[in-house]
Amino acid sequence: MESVYDVAQYVYAKYKEISGQNIDEMKLHKLLYYIQRESFAIIGEPMFDAEFSGWKYGPVCLDIRLVYTVDGINTECKPISFESAYIVNNVISEFGAFESWKLSELSHKETSWINSRKGLRSGEIGNKLIKLTDIKADARKVRAYDHIWDMYYDEFDDIESIKEKEGFVI
Repeated sequence: MESVYDVAQYVYAKYKEISGQNIDEMKLHKLLYYIQRESFAIIGEPMFDAEFSGWKYGPVCLDIRLVYTVDGINTECKPISFESAYIVNNVISEFGAFESWKLSELSHKETSWINSRKGLRSGEIGNKLIKLTDIKADARKVRAYDHIWDMYYDEFDDIESIKEKEGFVI
């Protein structure tokens, strides 16, 4: 499992590489939420062990809230795995061009965020934690997309059936 700080720093650096701009804090929090959801959708596990709060403008990663600066993540970070970078890059490809407020609007449609807002009035700040089980449930609704191959995961042929068709010995 990755450190959320390492993932956040990777997002920060990758976003800057692609856009030429520093990522704002609100966008970083939303992308981290979508990365966690995508990790569940693709590999069935969380990418990192960190909690999100159901803030009025969408999910906020509490650990990152304390270390975000306009110059990056203010703590020592190390590189993330190739597999994690792949998932992060897919999320940045899918959501990185959206403005922060659009990501906020999209996150308000997530069941996990809606559940974290139960009992709160509209516009109330909110500090209830988003349950990991709810993020996992949101991930079940995702049709995972591979931005490198430009296809949905369910469109890939099963490797075993390809081997069988081509006469490969397993």
